Amino acid sequence: MPEEKKIIGLTWEPKLPSLLLGNKSGSNNKSQNVPETSMVYKSNSELIDGLFVPPNDPKKVNKLLKKQVKDTTGKNWFDMPAPTLTPELKKDLKLLKLRNVIDPKRHYKKGDSKLNTFPKYFQVGTVVEPVSEYFTSRLTKKERKPTLADELLSDKSLKDYRKRKVREIEAKNQPGGVDKWKIKGKASWKRAKQRRH
Repeated sequence: MPEEKKIIGLTWEPKLPSLLLGNKSGSNNKSQNVPETSMVYKSNSELIDGLFVPPNDPKKVNKLLKKQVKDTTGKNWFDMPAPTLTPELKKDLKLLKLRNVIDPKRHYKKGDSKLNTFPKYFQVGTVVEPVSEYFTSRLTKKERKPTLADELLSDKSLKDYRKRKVREIEAKNQPGGVDKWKIKGKASWKRAKQRRH
């Protein structure tokens, strides 16, 4: 058997996806009709020796660089990434905006009044207490909850404050004396008309 000569050197050609080519018979008519934006591969004019070379036009280079830049705060803020907003995170952020209502003894600086506007860059962490605060201001395992909303709902002092406030508002809105037995609204006007006639 004659031995085949080995080719020295490297050769590489881009593999074109079979979906864009249509049938395996090699007809290129379908691949030419596909618009350039939906193409998975670069056209032969953009490939040099089978490799992609960035364009010479600075505008095109800037567009390519902007696509590759990650969404972060920058070097001054240690490249903090923008997190994805989950429903739990949205609840916690809304609670933070309403923090001046939660505790009557604390007063906060007025922030953004819109409830549904959230910051783009932020981080969520857990507070780790030092060993010296083991008996004083430490949360027990029962008191620790996965989200801020759950933690506030399970807090006993906050629950008592909420109930007291609700009772005060109900007492203020409840009419006193004989007025509380009167039926108000359009139905009472109709009854009064019927009694007159």
